[in-house]
Amino acid sequence: MTAFDYTDPKPPQHGRVPGSAKAAWSYRSFRIIFVGLALSQIGTWMQNFTLPAYIQDRTDRPAFVGVAIFMQLGPLLILSIPAGVLADKVSKQKLQLTMQSISAVLTLCLAFFVAQDAALVAIFGTQLAIGIANALNAPAFQASMPLLVHRQDLPGAISLNSAMINGSRVMGPVLAAVLAATGMSTAQIFTVNAATYVFFIVALLIVRMPDVRGTFTEVGWRRLLTGFHIVRERQVLSRLLLGMFLFSLFSLPFVGLFPSIAELNFGFDALGNQYRALYATWGLGAFFGAISVGTWLADVRRHTLIVRGFTGFAVVLAVFSQLRDSFLPYPVGFLLGFAYFMTATAITTELQLNLKNTERAAVMPLWFMVFGGTVPIGNLFFGVVIEWVGARAVLGFGAAFAIFLAYWVDLRHLQRNAFLPESEGGEKYTPVNASRLI
Repeated sequence: MTAFDYTDPKPPQHGRVPGSAKAAWSYRSFRIIFVGLALSQIGTWMQNFTLPAYIQDRTDRPAFVGVAIFMQLGPLLILSIPAGVLADKVSKQKLQLTMQSISAVLTLCLAFFVAQDAALVAIFGTQLAIGIANALNAPAFQASMPLLVHRQDLPGAISLNSAMINGSRVMGPVLAAVLAATGMSTAQIFTVNAATYVFFIVALLIVRMPDVRGTFTEVGWRRLLTGFHIVRERQVLSRLLLGMFLFSLFSLPFVGLFPSIAELNFGFDALGNQYRALYATWGLGAFFGAISVGTWLADVRRHTLIVRGFTGFAVVLAVFSQLRDSFLPYPVGFLLGFAYFMTATAITTELQLNLKNTERAAVMPLWFMVFGGTVPIGNLFFGVVIEWVGARAVLGFGAAFAIFLAYWVDLRHLQRNAFLPESEGGEKYTPVNASRLI
């Protein structure tokens, strides 16, 4: 398929079901960026998996694992909005190339510190710098990536992108385990990750990323509040963002504290093969949960998927919290990953489809704050709480809270004016009684 003109409102004739993963895959530029990012993400997840396990093994303190995750993701909470403003003022493509190059160099520094078993403050400081580079990169990418496909095919693109992240979440730990089995140290695995940044950098050099910039009335420091104003005026955005914030804070601490939970609840060594297999199984479930939204669940209304997702997640997390043997964590962990990312993918798809193209750089930073930025706060807080009351109570609380979210984030009860109008690119509104039949 030839290069896609994002300014043309007419849907392309690609012969695929609109909104499906196959439809999104038909765009050449999307495929190139997808493959480059996927190869880079495999290296990233090698490191994301290995570093918390290294910290847990070295310190035997879940609280320190929480600190490591906070250093990585915390900048998203603080810098996402300024990064969104920056993305609207400079070339998004050049900004991404710069941040990717900086991250590669910083990853090499992290590898050096780990090889020397340097003081934790040096490791945490380098992790913080990598987190800052990622926070500055994220809004630019999320504002331009959706424009690589036609708006009607955005659900399939988001589903593929989420599946890719979770596929790399599986392949990264598996590759890390293979490399460790061949004699590679943790530091050498981080060095391999630094090399994988080249794949995405090359993809960015090949593809011309669309660079749509918002024109807003706010100037100066008030420009930082543009996203909040848009969200406040469109109820579906505020409901989704606040719901994801609460979900990340209270129900998802297990994501960053996985090695600690596996050791406390199941007796799995954080650097052992049992934990690697559990993490990979959970990631495989997340992969299928993400891809399901754009494939076999594509005909199910996303409003319904969100409610079912929260409910299913709550049930599975409650079961997972009470397991005590060494076998059941694997199948239950798979279901936990599926429910988690089916829900997250449905939410982010609904969010993107209720944004104008010119609004993404202003609003998507809020998504990074409530999703990526809030998780480390939960890790930091609940890492300490786990040391006091144990992991089972923390996971049980997260499950109970997800039940509340299944009720509160039920978009089927919102009125027509809560969504982006069809005339501005929004989807056709379905009344509550009709949506319940889907």
